[in-house]
Amino acid sequence: MNELIQQKCAILPDQPGCYLMKDRKGTIIYVGKAKVLKNRVRSYFTGSHDGKTQRLVQEIVDFEYIVTSSELEALILELHLIKKHDPKYNIMLKDDKTYPYIKITGEKNPKLIITRQVKKDKGKYFGPYPNSHSAHETKKLLDRLYPLRKCQKLPSQVCLYYHIGQCLAPCVKEIDEPTYTEIIHEISSFLNGGHGKVKKELTEKMNAAAEQLEFERAKEYRDQIAHIDQVMEKQKMTMNDFTNRDIFGYSVDKGWMCVQVFFVRQGKLIERDVSLFPMYRDPEEEFLTFLGQFYAKPEHIKPKEIFVPNTTDLDLASELLQMKVIIPQKGAKKNLVDLAQKNASIALKEKFHLIERQEERTVGAVEELGQLMGISMPSRIEAFDNSHIHGTDAVSAMVVFVDGRAYKKDYRKYKTRTAAKHDDYGAMREVVRRRYTRVLKERLPLPDLIIIDGGKGQIEAAREIIEDELGLDIPIAGLAKDTKHQTSSLLYGDPLMIIPMKRTSEAFYLLQRIQDEVHRFAITFHRQQRGKHTIASSLDGIEGIGPKRKKLLLKHFGSVKRMQAASKEELIESGLPSKLADNLIAHFQKNLLSSE
Repeated sequence: MNELIQQKCAILPDQPGCYLMKDRKGTIIYVGKAKVLKNRVRSYFTGSHDGKTQRLVQEIVDFEYIVTSSELEALILELHLIKKHDPKYNIMLKDDKTYPYIKITGEKNPKLIITRQVKKDKGKYFGPYPNSHSAHETKKLLDRLYPLRKCQKLPSQVCLYYHIGQCLAPCVKEIDEPTYTEIIHEISSFLNGGHGKVKKELTEKMNAAAEQLEFERAKEYRDQIAHIDQVMEKQKMTMNDFTNRDIFGYSVDKGWMCVQVFFVRQGKLIERDVSLFPMYRDPEEEFLTFLGQFYAKPEHIKPKEIFVPNTTDLDLASELLQMKVIIPQKGAKKNLVDLAQKNASIALKEKFHLIERQEERTVGAVEELGQLMGISMPSRIEAFDNSHIHGTDAVSAMVVFVDGRAYKKDYRKYKTRTAAKHDDYGAMREVVRRRYTRVLKERLPLPDLIIIDGGKGQIEAAREIIEDELGLDIPIAGLAKDTKHQTSSLLYGDPLMIIPMKRTSEAFYLLQRIQDEVHRFAITFHRQQRGKHTIASSLDGIEGIGPKRKKLLLKHFGSVKRMQAASKEELIESGLPSKLADNLIAHFQKNLLSSE
């Protein structure tokens, strides 16, 4: 503990609330809630912790806290603060997996659609469905059974769907609201477990049609019944009722938590969701935070009830979610929670080796690199590289790695403006100056380490800007390559020295990934610029066609090849005057003859 933290810990209140941990840059890196702030916050700075909790504690140089009137209020505030600050050590449920829903739109003439976005609108949503195929098959069945409109926009006359009884034709006649209300009620009933009733009614109609020798109509009813069986009866029943519910189970091992969610809809287990993440406090508290975030996502529609393990604070969970939360005690319901718990335990064991390996390659590699260089853990690394051919189309690129992973959202490309041709050092000065002048101006996060893909000259050029001109205290290192153009060593210090490291170490592999990535990004950008330059140069020397017209022509046609194939009328349509169109055609013909 530093002196500031010691002083703050001494005056922590004996009340519930939230705490916000900060690193040396003042960035909030972790948010937590506590029943008793004094006990919880002090626990981080006393006793021993596992590796990842120790990493968190090592980065904390300050903290803030907010006192609340109850534990529930602290939990709600915690969820708000996590969403607001996106701390890197907190659980954040990402939108990398969404499920399809069937929606009855809230329009005057409603229709059925498949969507993965659940919005607060007048529509009615049903699901989630385990996959797109399942949702589309169910919608196809509903389209055959219920005559809602099928067209995206209403046509001027009736279509085939009207003639086969699958649309009411709102395009040519007014449909009253009670008719739609009844259809929507029937669809809702069908999707909420009432398809058995519909199947029974269709069976009666099929038998009646057969008795009246209306065999074609009887066949249609038979096909509809078969389609219901195919779509709705595939899955094994998991409950005797048709209540929609989510069933949660979790397992904890070695500082990680796995949560399994079973989605039960219309009495069927249709899908499961698996989440694995590190935890920094009691499992019961982490689980409550998970629940709050889970149902904050719009695609997770709250079911009628949820089942949770018996370690859950039932009152707190119910108040937080504002829904029916149950801890089953026996029978089939408890068996489902036990099954979710068992699956969570299995998933955690199966994936733990991979998680440890990934942790070792990323955060572990960053820790190792910091230790070898004698600096604080460089969580955010920004790397630069220049690219040109004989001084032409000179460009630079910057890539960003956060906790050992590429952070492509913050990658940047640069066209050098002031540096002379062949002046790699000048180009490095220009790009570094532009980057960090903007970072300071816009108060963007500063890196913990800057890596230059180059030798001593380029490293010194970057240092001139960072330290002498901008007055920043950021470690700057360089990556050298061997005769085979492979990563060979890391240069750092004053004077610059080679930092010894094993070629089989995770830190060395991380440097290889960074060097390969910044080189790839720079080369790709250079090729794009060279390609544009080559295309534009094929239009050089045409009277009346300057840089602006070249740009407009390329934007309109997409390529010189399409321009060459265009007629005079098409060239004029692109915005060229008639005389310039003639000049361009003559230029292409001249080039064609000379090439022959």
